[in-house]
Amino acid sequence: QVQLAESGGGLVQAGGSLRLSCAVSGSTTGIITMGWYRQAPGKQREVVTAITIGGTTNYADSVKGRFTISRDNAKSTVYLQMNSLKPEDTAVYYCNAKRYLTNYWGQGTQVTVSS
Repeated sequence: QVQLAESGGGLVQAGGSLRLSCAVSGSTTGIITMGWYRQAPGKQREVVTAITIGGTTNYADSVKGRFTISRDNAKSTVYLQMNSLKPEDTAVYYCNAKRYLTNYWGQGTQVTVSS
């Protein structure tokens, strides 16, 4: 089992920044990819960004150039730095870990961007 705990969400004005953290614990061996997803009210959950075990990153077009995923292996933590936030970035953000054939999710953290 893998446990994921997000933190760092909150309310921010448009143009502002937030950094989300995802603390990873449990059976971390075998984790292939770590990522961030988000779900806005009335919409499906969508992938925001991911980082592979080899360090390859990818981003949704809507956040390219504004969001950055990173990890600190010593702290078993994955980060999502969000800059130039827009009201359309408002959503619950979920941390995801893909371990072998199983997806693990955190409980989510709310990000609200006011205009």
